Amino acid sequence: MRLPQHGVPRDELFATIRERKSADADWEHKRTFSLIYPATAEVDEVLHEANNLYLYENALNPIRFPSLASMETEVVSMTAGMLNGPEGSGGTMTSGGTESIIMATKVARERAAEERGVTGGHVLVPRSAHPAFAKAAHYLGLGIRYIPLGDDFRADAAAAAGLVADDTVMMVGSAPGYPHGVIDPIADLAEIAAARGIAFHTDSCVGGFLLPFLEHRGVEVAPFDFRVPGVTSMSADVHKYGYCTKGASVVLHRDREMLRHQVFLYSDWPGGLYGSPAIAGARPAAPICAAWTVMNFLGEDGYVELAGRAYDTARAIIDHVEAHPDLHVWGEPAATVFAFGSESVDVMAVNDVLDDRGWNFDRQLDPAALHAMISPGHSEILDDLLADLDWAVANHGESRGVEARYS
Repeated sequence: MRLPQHGVPRDELFATIRERKSADADWEHKRTFSLIYPATAEVDEVLHEANNLYLYENALNPIRFPSLASMETEVVSMTAGMLNGPEGSGGTMTSGGTESIIMATKVARERAAEERGVTGGHVLVPRSAHPAFAKAAHYLGLGIRYIPLGDDFRADAAAAAGLVADDTVMMVGSAPGYPHGVIDPIADLAEIAAARGIAFHTDSCVGGFLLPFLEHRGVEVAPFDFRVPGVTSMSADVHKYGYCTKGASVVLHRDREMLRHQVFLYSDWPGGLYGSPAIAGARPAAPICAAWTVMNFLGEDGYVELAGRAYDTARAIIDHVEAHPDLHVWGEPAATVFAFGSESVDVMAVNDVLDDRGWNFDRQLDPAALHAMISPGHSEILDDLLADLDWAVANHGESRGVEARYS
């Protein structure tokens, strides 16, 4: 396609956009189970207004746009408070969980070089860890080693103790892990890391804005945050269960002084001092404002209510699956993320039928499973979903061979 010689009329342009958009997954009617995390219509309205206020600003320069600097500082501070960051903790916002993880890995690499003389080295992560850790290792010139999973799909801490080495720059645990929704034994893993002077990162991109509020609601949650002594950094996505628009995550360090390993400063050019806290130079302003706005709009009470609604819906689906003669849930999911499969039917074939009925479950392997991340709005379609799931199990054909893929 070439750039049109003459501009296309606005009505024609948006008609084309809407036609193309009609082929996208139907998240607005609660038919998707990942990628988008709708809260309420009222939250949507707040997000629209916040985003529109900052469509053009650039968060690269906090001197020119001090409002963005103050909002980012407050988002980071509120997130640290939620995750029990001690006095002296700190961090920054990033564009998403992957960038937060890359930054945490970079800090760990620099710390290992400075404090232990490690050059090169590797990160030690559970087999179920997010691919962002493999991406971080690739970008930063590090190796990656994998901790095997136990029968409960959690990282095997005993195996991790045998895999940690002098050139381990960082160990990782997930809270919860994306594939199965289980929380790794963070306390055990972090203790192993701390004994060797190794950085430990809790990946709570999914759970950071969910688990604290389930605890407020009385749900028992395994230790995962800065209350665990060996945890040195964490990641938490505001654009997941924080219900912000895309482009908003937080990376936190137990010791704010570690930010010197994260921030890039450069002055050896005619433009003067250049600085950025993460990978991006120019940074969109709208996600920062949206994150600050939705966090203040909902407050703790609002987040507790939404977390409870999503959790109750997830438990209803999990209970239904466990009661089904041909289905079961893999592991013991801690919150609203889970995977389910079968020993007697082909769940990929079952998902073919669900696809035909407009549902959008992700597919996983090892073991074969359908994967779901439940949002508050899924409470509205619970009965229809369960009815279609039962029908699909009873009426599926041969699998069409659709591949499992994350993106």
